[in-house]
Formats: sequence, structure tokens, C-alpha cells
Amino acid sequence: MPVITALKTHRRNKERVKLYLDDEYAFQLPLLDAVALRCGQELCQQEVAALIEAGALQNAYDRATRFLAHRPRSADEIRRYLMSKEVGQSVIAAVLERLQERAWVDDAEFARYWVDQRQRHKPMAARALRYQLRQKGVAEVLIDEALDSLDETDAAYRAAQSRLSRYRGQTPRAFRQKLGGALMRRGFDSATVRDVTLRCLQELDEIDSDYFQSEAEA
Repeated sequence: MPVITALKTHRRNKERVKLYLDDEYAFQLPLLDAVALRCGQELCQQEVAALIEAGALQNAYDRATRFLAHRPRSADEIRRYLMSKEVGQSVIAAVLERLQERAWVDDAEFARYWVDQRQRHKPMAARALRYQLRQKGVAEVLIDEALDSLDETDAAYRAAQSRLSRYRGQTPRAFRQKLGGALMRRGFDSATVRDVTLRCLQELDEIDSDYFQSEAEA
């Protein structure tokens, strides 16, 4: 049976320990798993396999938490990310279970976050948001809950407001075409686009007489 000949704390990560078997580097493992080991200890193959699995699990968990550091993620996003790093399915399942137990991954909360952020910074229609959340592996029932309170007309109006400065000097006809096209690309239906575009046109005509170029001048 292989014998532990050295246990060395990783220089850059004090929570990791490098394990040497028979004077050769074998693998890294979490500090909490290493504290129960000692130099001179013999390990059977099952014990070696268990330590390797513990090391792989911790490494994958560390990858996942770094991935989460940028923004919340869905469980499927983390799964696909770890798969891209060639992490095994059993390890991925264990990582997700640990993250969910700590409430660091919650697809219901993620869906609400996603809708809120998009509505704050880039308002779009429910069907566009639904498509995005489906792409991230969120269950339909959770998507329904996240979109339940969405006011599409308000979202379309706010989306329109962010683009008005671009269309100054256009004719009313060109304004309707360009703003309508922009809103359609955000996923809004034709009725909502028509109503919001007309509302914006009327408001601008009332408060800013120089906004539009007349059809005659064009």
C-alpha cells in the first residue's frame, strides 16, 4: 500500500494541502481532509480514491464559487460551466447540492434577479425574458412566477424613453418606424408597440416642438 511521505500546505491557497505518496507528489486535497492524515500512514486504494474525490469536489466547488462571484447564476449555468472544465457529473451534482444548501444557488431567486436587472437596465417583453431564462435552464414554473408582476406596457414605455435622444430630427413617420422596430426587437407585441410609440409621439409633440422634422421639410 502507498505510504504518505509528505503533506505540504499549498503556497497560494492555505486551505489546500499537497499530498505525497512514496516520495512522489500525488494530488491536492482540502485542509479539512488532510488534518486527519499523517506522514508514514499507509493508505489502501479505497482511501486514496476517497481522498482524490474529496480533492476533486473541493476544486470544482472553488471553481463554482469564483464563477458565482461575478453575478448570480442558475444551476444549469454552473452545471454547464463545470462540464466545460471536464468535471464529472457526480462531482457536479455534489457541488450543486452544497451550493443550494448554502442558498448560493436558487433558481427561483435567480429568475427574479434576472427579470429585475433587465427591467432596470434594458426593459424587454416577457417573451424575450422567458426565452433568456429558458436558455439558462430555469424551470417554466419559476419563470412564470418571476414574470407574474411584469407590466409590459410600462416596460415598453421605459424602453422607448431610453432611445428618444437617438431619433431627434426624424419625421414622425420615421420616428414611428425606428422606435417601433427597436421595441419589436425587445420582444414586445405589435399592439403594445403601436400604443407606446403613439404615446411617445404625442408627448414629444406637446413638450418639444423642435423634436420632429416636418414631412414637408424632409
